[in-house]
Amino acid sequence: MAEQAPPRAGRREWLGLAILALPTLMLALTMTSLNLAIPHISADLNPSGTQLLWIIDIYGFLIAGTLITMGSLGDRFGRRRLLLIGSVFFATASVVGAFSTSPGMLIVMRAVLGLAGATLMPSTLSLLSTMFKDKTQQAFAISVWMSVFMGGMAVGPLAGGALLDHFWWGSVFLMGAPVMVLLVLTGPFLLPESKTSDTGPIDLVSVALSLAGILSSVYGLKQVAGHGFGVVPVAFMVAGVVLCAAFLRRQGRLERPLLDLSIFRIRAYSTPIAGVAIAMIMNGGLNFFMMQYLQTVLGLSPLQAGLCTLPPTVINMAGSMLAPKLTRHVRPGFVIGPAYLLTAIGFLIITTVDTDSSVFLAVGGTVVMSVGFGPAMALSTALALGSIPSEKSGAASAASETSSELGMSLGIAFLGSLGTYVYRDQIRELAPSGLSGASLDTAANSIGAALTEAERLSGRLGDDLFSAASQALVTGLRVDAIVGAVGMALVGTAVAYLLRKVPAPATDSESGTEEPTEEPMARPAAEHPTQSGVGGTE
Repeated sequence: MAEQAPPRAGRREWLGLAILALPTLMLALTMTSLNLAIPHISADLNPSGTQLLWIIDIYGFLIAGTLITMGSLGDRFGRRRLLLIGSVFFATASVVGAFSTSPGMLIVMRAVLGLAGATLMPSTLSLLSTMFKDKTQQAFAISVWMSVFMGGMAVGPLAGGALLDHFWWGSVFLMGAPVMVLLVLTGPFLLPESKTSDTGPIDLVSVALSLAGILSSVYGLKQVAGHGFGVVPVAFMVAGVVLCAAFLRRQGRLERPLLDLSIFRIRAYSTPIAGVAIAMIMNGGLNFFMMQYLQTVLGLSPLQAGLCTLPPTVINMAGSMLAPKLTRHVRPGFVIGPAYLLTAIGFLIITTVDTDSSVFLAVGGTVVMSVGFGPAMALSTALALGSIPSEKSGAASAASETSSELGMSLGIAFLGSLGTYVYRDQIRELAPSGLSGASLDTAANSIGAALTEAERLSGRLGDDLFSAASQALVTGLRVDAIVGAVGMALVGTAVAYLLRKVPAPATDSESGTEEPTEEPMARPAAEHPTQSGVGGTE
């Protein structure tokens, strides 16, 4: 006898999806809009160099460091409850931060924003898994969630720039307050509460090990990205690895672990999550140099460079929305794998850019990358979360988000460091004769420093130095793109092989894009086959 099909989402669930998109949008806007406000904050609050770094970094540090803890909290005490509490703190910190009167005050508010943000991402994803039981609808809902996040990443710099043209720097922070207030007012009516039956206490030692391990790792990685390898960043990274290993070892021994390691034995979860992490590494390394290339080598303004990110972002969003339909008759591995291979082709296009290339070549390469990247990310997330029991969805969502955060940090650190090493080696080789050692040392620090030094020198020597620095940066960008192409080709091949037996979602279930019904409807099992076997560990 066929298994009963899961209930389909009704009007309340689709309205709930719209509400869950709000915190996702604000997190993306918050991540991308602050950098534009840094000059204004520096002029108004006069922070030291160290304080300025903490203003920028503390938000991401605390999100990455507390995602697993917050996901487990949601599993135990209620995901909707945690989401609403986090939204209140996010709105409050946004308003207070906007009117900060000192660097220290702004650092504290950014830290609170990071802690609140860590409650939002796993809560929204796990609630989606609870609200949308039908696998096809669930995949569509996650695609919408990811598309909103990608859209926010693109709109963030544009919205921040528009606000800063007319208001003070605090206006960038105020964007989040009304959105979070709307979520708090409507969430109790549109979002279901869900939690596990296990209400046992959280192991505080595990919380401390998780936080210390991830924060140490991320801090060390960011130091490497900014200053290169040294004793201090390497020590932090080693300490982070040791603490994370101790955390994992402890989870294997606890009856009620903070992170259930058994979910990683499910191939349909661990394989796409690993693929996403590696894709984020490759993408983070390329982005680190691409924005420098567009502005310093091609001479685009910050706004023009920001506009160059719109085409790939739109393609990313469209691909994410199309992703569920791609697996109606095709196994997910045979969509995700080729999508990553298409991303590799985009990286290969980037390897052909030069100092005198058209901007359309660079943008075209990122567009091709996005054609594959959007569907791969959306399907990977949907497949991974769809393979996990709902009672573990908070921890699984948090682990997924943590892998993405660490992947981006690893990309900026390792591939950013690789590209920087190539840049420094090349500029010393290409530097014009007659350039003093001091000027060469200054130019070798970064392309920005080289541009400043070239302007100071002026004349033919300055022009030659800028040409050498531009060519050196292009070489570093090409090396990163080559590594990205090889990495994505390997990931695409591996994912296609490892997921080859994971079945596709139901092929004849109704599209999640249709007009939702007032009440959930379950079709007869014979008409709506379930996605059995996705959670297998073959």
